Amino acid sequence: PFNPTTTINYQLPVNTFVTLKVYNILGEEVATLVNEEKSAGIYQVKFDGSSLSSGIYFYKLTAGKISEIKKMMLVK
Repeated sequence: PFNPTTTINYQLPVNTFVTLKVYNILGEEVATLVNEEKSAGIYQVKFDGSSLSSGIYFYKLTAGKISEIKKMMLVK
């Protein structure tokens, strides 16, 4: 759970194009946090949910051919 901001950490073993998007429970995109080519390394992205209502959100991290989806809970 987070209120109203959280930090998403990820690591890239190689240079690749990265997208990091946040979706609501209905699958609607509510934010794009990263959409660019990134070098290998460790990254942190801050997500501010202060304009969103409380509830369950998902973030999808896509790096090259690999995708990962994680659940987040916004509590106000």
